[in-house]
Amino acid sequence: MSSRLRTVPARRSRLGRLLRAASLLVAAALVPVLAGCGSSSSGTPGTATSRAGASAAGGADLSKVVLRVGDQKGGAQALLDAAGLLHDLPYRIEWSQFTSGPPLLEALNAQAIDTGATGDAPPVFAAAQGSKIVVVAASTSTPKGAAILVPKNSPITGLAGLKGRSVAVAKGSSAHYHLLAALKSAGLTFGDITPNYLQPADALAAFKAGKVEAWVIWDPFTAIAESAADARVLATGEGLIGGLGFVEASPAALADAGKAAALRDYISRLTKARLWTLGNKDAWATSWAKVAGLPQQAARVTVDRAEQKYVPIDDRIVTDEQAEADAFHAAGLIPKKVDIASIVDRRFNDAVTAAQA
Repeated sequence: MSSRLRTVPARRSRLGRLLRAASLLVAAALVPVLAGCGSSSSGTPGTATSRAGASAAGGADLSKVVLRVGDQKGGAQALLDAAGLLHDLPYRIEWSQFTSGPPLLEALNAQAIDTGATGDAPPVFAAAQGSKIVVVAASTSTPKGAAILVPKNSPITGLAGLKGRSVAVAKGSSAHYHLLAALKSAGLTFGDITPNYLQPADALAAFKAGKVEAWVIWDPFTAIAESAADARVLATGEGLIGGLGFVEASPAALADAGKAAALRDYISRLTKARLWTLGNKDAWATSWAKVAGLPQQAARVTVDRAEQKYVPIDDRIVTDEQAEADAFHAAGLIPKKVDIASIVDRRFNDAVTAAQA
């Protein structure tokens, strides 16, 4: 933290509150992500109250199944709990927390977890690095909360003004593609900026301290920075990115009849939970704020502008994700081309469709 901030107690205190809010979203992931799974130091065990019965899919006895789920603070676990969908599981979930999508997929590749959800860019980077991951479900959301932020008093007034500037972004995240698309729209490349690859909590501190001139991030961090970090939105993701998100699984989990059956049920519950949030925004924002340690206003703003829901994986989604992978490769940001169709498994589309009925 700069000396200027150290000598202004009120601003220091405010930054401390911001960093604590950010850390609550990501702190559980600061332990080694490949150390293990389940009730180890990398996560906390989930609960299940009903383990009786066998799966209709292949006759697997789900009472003996443990589904190891990678999550982000205030993510799937908080969502399912708020929607009342964690109380009758016929299998057990063990939760592990991660800072963002890239380390989550590292753990998935290492078979430390069975499944987890990320934005659109992490599976591209993981596949380009040879990771063994499979996309099994997709979600869409409005990209209003994805933003390129600058300080309110910044002289930067348009995307072209990013040339020569230092920009914070989480490498391999959805924000990484947002930045790439924004630069391209302004006739710029990554060679025209100085990227600072930082995780959200570190990026927030750097942005507040004036160590970076712009920050590419997603909600709820966008909402937090707008309300309390003197941030101005230079551009949102609208017209630049599609707002896709994915659930990934390991090939080993998909090959296991019990885990695959549990995953089908889990995806169905995620679909129902997201539909629940669309009709219960106040309840979801209140619950999410409490679990994630977020300011209530930031939680509500995020909920209002996200409109996230799960959808079947169709050709359009594969095509859009392929275009993103091709853009990363053309920019030299991934080492090889990625064939998105080869890492997609559509067997769970019917679970999403049935849950929407």
